Amino acid sequence: MFFRILPLILLISCVYGTFQVNVTQSSYQAEENRNVTMEWTFTTKPDISSMFIYCFLESNDRILVLFYLDEGVELPEKLNERFVGRVQCDRDVLREGRIRIHMSRLRADDSGLYRCEVSTEHGDSSRSCRLEVTATAAEDEPEPQRPTVTSQPGSERWIVIYVGLELIAAALLALCVGLCFIYRVCSKSLHKKHSLYSLIDVEIPRETSHRD
Repeated sequence: MFFRILPLILLISCVYGTFQVNVTQSSYQAEENRNVTMEWTFTTKPDISSMFIYCFLESNDRILVLFYLDEGVELPEKLNERFVGRVQCDRDVLREGRIRIHMSRLRADDSGLYRCEVSTEHGDSSRSCRLEVTATAAEDEPEPQRPTVTSQPGSERWIVIYVGLELIAAALLALCVGLCFIYRVCSKSLHKKHSLYSLIDVEIPRETSHRD
């Protein structure tokens, strides 16, 4: 009787022993505010309704859940609040024996060791991969937007008026300087003429002859 049961025991142990979870990459690297896709694979294609998947980040002795599947039902309430709205799991590839998790808007504190534990009717297994989030390169930072100066309606007209007034003022100043110069020249000329006439008008004494 024992020899009949032994092959069955060996077969069951072999089936359960072949189930294994692997990672497509042992480490990932991405910049802040970018996206990353991490992927695990398992050797069999079990019934999703009987699967249990537990993926989490090991951070400072804390377990931060980013994906939780219990008997084919995803439980978003199990997720850590820091991953809400940033983490999605591709359910379509689970039937192919793959766990694909997309994480968006990466932060520096997302760096760490990520582990996925899978439990099926074929056995249990888990595997980890590391994610390193680096600072955004300086050249990728957007340049600060400069304020756009918009001209008010009618401002161009006032600018033309101001420029015209300045030109008129400059012309008047030049005219005044010219008139002053002409006045000084004319004044000097009149003064010279007046001096000449004064010399001409001086009476010259005449000599009188005495007749003996």
